[in-house]
Amino acid sequence: MRFFAMYDRPGPRLAVVAAVFLGMTALPLPAQRFTESTDVVVVEVPVQVVRDGKPVRGLTAADFEVYEGREKQAITGFEVLDLAAVPADRPEAVRRLPMSARRRFVLLFDLGFSKPNSMTRAREAAKRLLHGSFHPADLIAVAAYLPSHGPQLLLGFTTDRRQVEAAIDRLSPVQNHFAADPLLLAGAGDAMDDSHEIQGKRAENSSVETDYQGREASVSAAAALARSEREKQRSTLAAFTRSLAAFAGAMAAVDGRKNVLLLSEGFDSSLAIGTVDEEEIQQMDTYSVTGDVWNIDSDQRFGNTKSGSDLEKMLEALRRADCAIQAVDIGGVRASADDLRAARSQGADGLFIMANSTGGELYQNFNDLGAAMEKMLDRTSVTYVLTFQPAVKHDGQYHKLRVELKSAGGGRVVYRPGYYAPKPYGQRSAMEKLLQTAGEVVSGQEGGPVGLAVLAAPFKVPGDKAYVPVVIEIDGATLLAGHQGSALPAEVYVYAMNDQGAVQDFFTQTMRLDLDKVGEAIRKTGIKVFGDLDLAPGAYSVRVLVRNGQTGAAGMRVASLQVPAFAQSGPVLLPPFFPEPAGRWLVVREVKVQEGQVPYPFMSRKEPFMPASRPVLLPDQAIPLSLIGYRLGEGRLKAQAMVMTADGKEVGEGRIGLLGRESGGPEGPDRLNATFQPPELQPGEYLLLVTVTNAQGTAETSVAPFVIQGSGVLAKSGGAGG
Repeated sequence: MRFFAMYDRPGPRLAVVAAVFLGMTALPLPAQRFTESTDVVVVEVPVQVVRDGKPVRGLTAADFEVYEGREKQAITGFEVLDLAAVPADRPEAVRRLPMSARRRFVLLFDLGFSKPNSMTRAREAAKRLLHGSFHPADLIAVAAYLPSHGPQLLLGFTTDRRQVEAAIDRLSPVQNHFAADPLLLAGAGDAMDDSHEIQGKRAENSSVETDYQGREASVSAAAALARSEREKQRSTLAAFTRSLAAFAGAMAAVDGRKNVLLLSEGFDSSLAIGTVDEEEIQQMDTYSVTGDVWNIDSDQRFGNTKSGSDLEKMLEALRRADCAIQAVDIGGVRASADDLRAARSQGADGLFIMANSTGGELYQNFNDLGAAMEKMLDRTSVTYVLTFQPAVKHDGQYHKLRVELKSAGGGRVVYRPGYYAPKPYGQRSAMEKLLQTAGEVVSGQEGGPVGLAVLAAPFKVPGDKAYVPVVIEIDGATLLAGHQGSALPAEVYVYAMNDQGAVQDFFTQTMRLDLDKVGEAIRKTGIKVFGDLDLAPGAYSVRVLVRNGQTGAAGMRVASLQVPAFAQSGPVLLPPFFPEPAGRWLVVREVKVQEGQVPYPFMSRKEPFMPASRPVLLPDQAIPLSLIGYRLGEGRLKAQAMVMTADGKEVGEGRIGLLGRESGGPEGPDRLNATFQPPELQPGEYLLLVTVTNAQGTAETSVAPFVIQGSGVLAKSGGAGG
C-alpha cells in the first residue's frame, strides 16, 4: 500500500476527535446471516447420504425429515452441491456455489505430540494434498497446537491455496509470530501471535492426582519413576484435551461440517482408558494374585478418571461443533522404504479414538495423503442443505437435531448432531467473532441492518499496480440503532479478492468515536471512510464489512472492480464521480504506515473533492460531475449520458455538459469538468452510462449508480450536489 497526500476543500470540516486505531479487532458475523436484530433464526443443516461408500445423488427436500428433539421441523429451504457437476476450471461456476454447502477443512498440526522430523514430513504431505485433492470450492483453514499456547489459527477458511501453502511454511514448533491481517484471510506476516490464540483452560502440573502419595517408600524406584513420568504425560494430555475442547467451541461458530485433518503422532490412550498391552495387563494381574499390590498402578491398568473425563469432554465438544477428526498418523508418513519397517507409532490408538468418536477416520503409513483420503473426499462430494426456522431464544443453548431419510434402505445419513442458538453479541469469544466475520467476507453475501455504500476506482501510478481509493459511506442512523453509551466502537474491513477467491490486498479500520462530540454529525448523515488498495490489472470483488462493535449490528456490500493494464491499454474512462460539498459527513481516513506518496486522486479545477459513493439526485436538476480518463485523445471531446434501471433497462437520456478539460499529458489523467441533469424519473435506484468520444471517433464508456431522492437508506444524506 501507498501513503497519499490528502487535501481538504475550503469550508467547514468535521474532525474525528476520538482515537482511531488500525489493528486487529475480531468482529463477528451472526451465524444466522445478520438476523440477530430480529427474532428469526435460520438453521442450515448440511447433509450427506452415503450408500456402499458412494454419495447418493438426486434426492429432494421431500426425501428428508428434520427433527429438533422429538418435534418435526418444516423444511423451508433446500440446496444441493454436487462437486462432480462443478467444473474445477471455471471460477465463475465455483463462486456461485452456496457457502452453506461447501466443504470446510482445517489442517491442524500438532506440535506438542510430534517430533520435528515427523512434522517436517507432515508439512510436505499436507502441501502435496493441496494440489489436485481438494476441489476449488473447498474452504481450508490452517491451525497449530502448541503446548505452551494451545491451538492457534494461522489462516482462516479460504479458497486461496497459495495462502494455505504459505501458512504451512510458517509453521514452527518453537516460535510465535504475527499476522497483519486481522481476519487471517490474506496470511500477511509470519504467523499469528497470542491475540489469535483459542483460549481454553490449561492443565496445571499441580492438578494431577495420584493414589500413591505417601507410599513411595513401598514402591520400587523404577515403578516410582514410571509413575512420575505418567503424571507428567497426564498433565500434557490434560492441556491438549482442554485446548482442543476450546478449539471446538470456536469452530462451532462456523456453519457446516468441519473436517479437521489432525496431523499428529498422537497420545498414549492408556493415560485415559488404561493400557491395552496384553503383557502389561498379565503382569499386573500376576501382582494382584501374589499380593504385590504396591506394584500395581491402577491408573495404568484402568486409566485415570480425570484424564478420561477430560478426553470425553473434548470429544463431546468436537461432536457438538460438527468437527470430524480425520486423524493422520504422521509417524506413519514415511520418507523412505526403511521407515516403512518402523513400528506403528505409540499414539495411533489415541488418534483412532479421536477419529472414531467424531465420525472421522485414521490414516496411517501413507506417503500420498490424497490417495489415502480419496474415498472420504468422494463420499462428501454431494451435500444437501436443509433449512428450517425454529423458535428459539438467543441464549447460546445447544439444540439436538436428527435427520431421517424417508425411503427405507436409502443409505447412511451424515449430518450435524445439533446447533447452538445465537448468543448475545457481548458473550461471543474473540475467536468466534473472527471466524464468523471472515466467513461472511469470504461468502460475499450482501446485506445487514447497517446501511453503507462503496465506491472503488483504479488510478494509474508508477509501477505494475494501480492505486485504488475506496470510499465508504456508513449510514449513521442504522449504525447507531440500539447503541448505548457515549463511545461508539465501529470497525471497517475491506478485502479485494480475485476470481479464484484469493485476497490481493486489504485494509481495516477500527474507530472509537466520542458521541458527545460527534454524535449529532453521525446521526445526521454518517461516517465516510477513505482508504486505498494496491492492485494489479484484473477483475476483483471488493468486499466491505462494517460493524458496530457494541451491538454487533453489521452490513456488507460488494463492489465489482476492473483494473486495466494502464501500460498496455488504450483509452480508459473511470466511473463518473459526483463531487460532494465538504462538511456533509464525518470523514475518517485509513491509518497506515507511509510507504510512498500518491497525489490525491479526486481533483476538479485543481481543487480536491470527495466523491459520493451513492449519489442522491433530484429529478431534472443539474449537478456537478467529474469525468477522469487516460489517453482520451487530442482535440474536442463529446459526452453522452444514458440512464438505465438497476437491471439494465434504458429509461431515457440525461443531459451532460462539458465545461472544461484539464490535460494530464501522455501518462497523466485527463479531468473533464461537467454537469449532469437526469430526466424526469420516479424515486429509485438507477445507473448512469457515460460515453466520451474523441475527435478520431474512439468512444469509451463507464457506469456509476445513483439514486433519485425518495429511495434508499442513504437518501437523507442530502444528495451529491446539494
